[in-house]
Amino acid sequence: MEVQRREPNRTSFTVPGLEGPVEIVIDSWGVPHIYATDTYDAFRAQGFNAARDRLWQIDFWRRRGLGRLSEVFGAEHVERDRAARLFLYRGDMRREWLSYGSDTKRASVAFVEGINAFVELTRRDPDLLPVEFRELGYEPALWEPEDVARIRSHGLFYNLRDEVTRARTLRDLPREVEELRRRREPERNLTIPDGLDLDVIPDDVLSVYDLATSAPAFGPSTPLDPQGDVLPEGSNNWVLAGSRTRSGRPLLANDPHRAAAALPGLRYIAHLSAPGFDVIGGGEPALPGISIGHNGRIAFGLTIFAIDQEDLYVYETNPDDPHSYWYQGRWEPMQRLTETIEVRDGEAVEAELLFTRHGPVIYQDDARHTAFAVRAAWLEPGMAPYLGSMDYMRSQNYDEFLAAMNRWGAPPENQVYADPAGTIAWKTGGLTPIRPNWDGTLPVPGDGRYEWAGFYDADQLPGAVDPERGFLATANECNLPEDFPADRHITYDWYAPSRRHRLDEVLAKTTDATPQSMVALQSDYLSVPARRIVNRLRELDVPADTDGLAMLLDWDGELAADSSAAALFEVWYRRHLRPALLSRAVEAHVGTEAASKTAQRISPAEDLLADARIDLELVEDPGDRLGPEPSKFLAATFASTLPAAVADLVGLLGPDRAQWSWGRLHVAQAKHPLAARLTGVPEDRLVAGPAPRGGSGDTVGNTAYGPNFVQSAGATFRLVVDVGEWDSSLAMNAPGQSGRLDDPHATDLFGPWSRDEAFPLLYSRERVDEAAEQVIRLDPSA
Repeated sequence: MEVQRREPNRTSFTVPGLEGPVEIVIDSWGVPHIYATDTYDAFRAQGFNAARDRLWQIDFWRRRGLGRLSEVFGAEHVERDRAARLFLYRGDMRREWLSYGSDTKRASVAFVEGINAFVELTRRDPDLLPVEFRELGYEPALWEPEDVARIRSHGLFYNLRDEVTRARTLRDLPREVEELRRRREPERNLTIPDGLDLDVIPDDVLSVYDLATSAPAFGPSTPLDPQGDVLPEGSNNWVLAGSRTRSGRPLLANDPHRAAAALPGLRYIAHLSAPGFDVIGGGEPALPGISIGHNGRIAFGLTIFAIDQEDLYVYETNPDDPHSYWYQGRWEPMQRLTETIEVRDGEAVEAELLFTRHGPVIYQDDARHTAFAVRAAWLEPGMAPYLGSMDYMRSQNYDEFLAAMNRWGAPPENQVYADPAGTIAWKTGGLTPIRPNWDGTLPVPGDGRYEWAGFYDADQLPGAVDPERGFLATANECNLPEDFPADRHITYDWYAPSRRHRLDEVLAKTTDATPQSMVALQSDYLSVPARRIVNRLRELDVPADTDGLAMLLDWDGELAADSSAAALFEVWYRRHLRPALLSRAVEAHVGTEAASKTAQRISPAEDLLADARIDLELVEDPGDRLGPEPSKFLAATFASTLPAAVADLVGLLGPDRAQWSWGRLHVAQAKHPLAARLTGVPEDRLVAGPAPRGGSGDTVGNTAYGPNFVQSAGATFRLVVDVGEWDSSLAMNAPGQSGRLDDPHATDLFGPWSRDEAFPLLYSRERVDEAAEQVIRLDPSA
C-alpha cells in the first residue's frame, strides 16, 4: 500500500492545559503521530485527537458504561442503564489509581482534559460535531478522569456464562450430555458444589448481566447483519526469534479478534512521542496509552488467557425480608442504592441497585426466596480493562515489562514480548482468584462456604523466555504447562486449540520469516478440523458415487474465498454432519424423540470462535458413543449427509457448481450501529462491504460466522512488528482509522483488510513526514 508524497494540509487549535506546543501528523492511512515536549502533553493531545477522530464513539462508550443512554436515546434503555450501573467500579478511587502505574492517574487526567478541550470546541463551533450528534439532536458530554477507570463493562469476561450454561445443562439433562456439550481442559471430574440446588437457577438468570456487558441494538436487523448474541474476544499472537527470520531480527505478530461488523472499528492506532517514551500501536480509543505495539525498545502483543474471574453466588433470602440473605448463620442485609436515570422526552426513573458482600445482585425470585449475585475480579481496584498498559508500554527491557505484568489485572492476557537484543518471551497476566475448596466450573451457594482466599501472584502464572525451538505462540487454547499444579484453578473453559495447532505446524517449519509472510499467516485459512474430518472421510467405506464426495476428497482443507469445496464442507459440517453426530451421541441418554432437540441445544455457538473438539472426538475416536459399530455409522452418515449438503448448497448458490465459492456465502460487512436512525446520512457512509471472505472460526485467520454465514468476529486490527527495524512493521485497522463519517479514513481500509493486506506502520520521524497527509498544531492558551 504505497502512497505518493504531497504537501500536507495544516490546521491549528488552542488547547487549554498544554505546557508547550504539540504536533499531530496524520499519515496516509489515518494514523496520528503525536509529538510533544512534555509527557502529559502527549496524553492531552491523545485525548484531543481521540475526540477529534472518534468523538461519537467514545461518547457512546462512556454513556453506555456509566448507564446514561436513556438521557439521549429514550426510555427503552432504562433497564440497560440500570444494569450498567450495577457493574460500575464503586470502590475507593485512591486505591484504584495506585493499583496501576505510578502516574496513571496523572496521564488519565491529561487525557480527559484533551477530550474535554475538543468537546468545548464543538460547543463553540458546531461544525466540528460529528453528524450523529447533529442528526439525533444531542451534545457530547464532558468527562471526569474517574470515568476512564470506573467503567468496566466493556471488558472481556470469563467464565460466568460458561458456568451457568453448564448448570442449566446439568439441571435438565443427564451428566453424559454435558460431557458432549463442551470439553473441559485440563480434564477434570465435574463436582456439583455441596448445597447447590440446580433447580433454582432460572433460564434468564443472566439477563441483567448480559444487558450490562453487551451493546444495544438500534433498529431491526437486516440480512447482512452478523448473527450472534455476545461477542467476547479471541486472538492470535506469536513471536519468532532471529534464528527463524530472514533478517535475523525477532518478529512479533498479534491479531486480536473482536466484532467484525463495527463501524467505527473497536481499536485505534496512534503514536505518542515525548521525552522518555516513543510508543506506537493499537489501543482502545477511549483510553490513554497503547496496549499492542512497540516503543522502540520492546514490542508487545496480547491474546486472551481465559482466567476464570467470575462466580455466580446463589442465596437463600429471608421470607420476611427479600433484601437480606443467609450468610454464616445469620440474615445479612443487602446494600441498597437508589439512583436517578434521566430519560429523554420522559420522566426520570428511580432505579434501585442491590449488592451483597460478593457483588451486584442480578436476579431475585421472591416466591422461591432466592437471589443471585456476581462476584467479579474485574470489579476490584486496578481492573479497568487495558488501563494497565500505561505501565508496560513504557518499559525499556524485559525485567521492567515483567514487573509491569505483575500489576496487570484485566482482561486476562497472554502477552508476547521481543526486543532488539534478541529476547523473546511469553507471560500471562490477570487477577486470578484463589478458590480453596471448589474449581469455578459451577455456581456456588452464597452462604459463606465458598469464598475466595485472595489472588495468585503473577509469578504463579505461566510464562517462558527464549525457548529452544525459537518461537512462542498463543491462540486462547489451554496452554498450561504439563507440570502446572492441579489445584491452582485458572479455568477449565478454554477455546479450542485448532488455531494454535496450525500456528505450531507453520512456525516449526519457518526459517526465513518476513513481516509480509507473518501478515500472510495472520490470514491463513487452512482449517485443521476440516483436514482431519476429510482424512477420516477417506478412510471410511463411503460409496464412491456419493454426491459431493469427489469434491471434498480432492480438497486440501483450505477455506479459500474462491473455493467451491470450502463452501460444501462448511455447509456439510456445520448444518448436516455435526447435528447427525450429536443426535446419535445423545440418543442413548435422552431417547430418540428428544435427541435432535438436545443436540441443537448443546451444539456450540460459533459466532465468536468455532469449537470442533467434540466433533473430532466423535469422528476419530468415538468409543461407544455412536453405537456398537461406529465406523459403520460414520460411513452411512457421511453418505447420507453429503448429498443433503449438496442440495442445501444448490438452494444457497444455485445449480451451477462451477459458480460455487465460499466467499459468495461467507461475507463481511461493517455497519454503523445507528444506521437505522441516521436517515439523513448517505447509506454508503454507514456501511462498508459486503466483501467475500475466506476462513472460519477454526482458522488462524479467524472469520467466525453465525447461521447466515456473515462474518461476526475476527481480527479487524492486525500488527506485525519488525523488532529493531521498526519502520518495516506492518498493520491493519478496518474499516478505517476515523470515526467521522465524512472522513475518507472512515472506511478506506475495509477493502485492503478484506483482501488480507497491510500498510506500513511508520515510526521514524523522517518516514512519518514523508507520508504526512495532515498536520495539526496544538498550542497552549496564552
